[in-house]
Amino acid sequence: MQQPLRIIVTGGAGFIGSAVIRYLIEHTDAQVCNVDKLTYAGNLDSLLTVSNSPRYHFAQHDIGDVEAMRHVMADFRPNAIMHLAAESHVDRSIDGPKPFIDTNIVGTYHLLEVTRAYWNSLEATQQAQFRFHHISTDEVYGSLGETGLFTETTAYQPNSPYSASKAASDHLVRAWHHTFKLPVVTTNCSNNYGPYQFPEKLIPLMILNGLAGKPLPIYGRGENIRDWLFVDDHARALYCVLTQGQLGETYNIGGHNEKTNLQVVHALCDILDELLPNSPHRPHRQLIHYVTDRPGHDLRYAIDASKIQRELGWKPQETFETGLRKTVQWYLTHQEWWQRIQNGSYQGQRLGML
Repeated sequence: MQQPLRIIVTGGAGFIGSAVIRYLIEHTDAQVCNVDKLTYAGNLDSLLTVSNSPRYHFAQHDIGDVEAMRHVMADFRPNAIMHLAAESHVDRSIDGPKPFIDTNIVGTYHLLEVTRAYWNSLEATQQAQFRFHHISTDEVYGSLGETGLFTETTAYQPNSPYSASKAASDHLVRAWHHTFKLPVVTTNCSNNYGPYQFPEKLIPLMILNGLAGKPLPIYGRGENIRDWLFVDDHARALYCVLTQGQLGETYNIGGHNEKTNLQVVHALCDILDELLPNSPHRPHRQLIHYVTDRPGHDLRYAIDASKIQRELGWKPQETFETGLRKTVQWYLTHQEWWQRIQNGSYQGQRLGML
């Protein structure tokens, strides 16, 4: 793509979206417009390090608000859209699927239609530069057995309301490319972790519970396996795909870090033991508490990320060990960030129970 980039990032106040915006402001010369509805998981505090940049702009809108999104397009005049806005927490989709259908499917449809109208209004040279980058998840592929990896040609077999809604949005984006020629690229990533993650996810929940001496709840026997991707590595990959990816192609992004949930929690406990030698809760492994498994819990996800490395030259910089240590250290030194969340709508309670 030709510079300068003018990028709308939907869901830019979320965990991955904020990492993308921080990367864009700190490492590129792009103009960035963050469009976020600011639901419970949207947090503008995650953007404080870049919010004063003259290249950063914020618009509080729902992607399903057609008129609002038309105005944003007309005012900002983007030549790229990175679509991350989504309801993303599996347990919440079990408690109440409707917001996932409304945002991930219907919202994506409205965004595609507004984008298509805007793109059709551009001159031919501007149309050729434009990109719509849809960011999705490996959960659309379903559950793996003990062997094998998800590739870009793996058949979709989503098993939760969340993953089904993301699969539907992937199919919409593909259809708008093939039917209407909208210039799109799609990425499917493995489990992200790192700074600024909302604390109902496994890694931040375990860190904060460990700090407080609360039980560390592990579903089942902790045997479920995920491939872990450090969020800053993901942000780099997304920019790489946006600027270098082939139109109509899908790229899987993974961290090459398969771990059982129990291995993850053990590693976190050991880091807490080391970094907090005076903690009254040492050894933190004694806090582990096994709980009833999540309904329909997929056994294993693992991504083959060879395509993006082979074709675009991206590979993760962080190992799981280095990334996890950075993550724990960040939560230890940014207490004010997560305390504001815990003082609000989420205090670490279990979700996703039938």
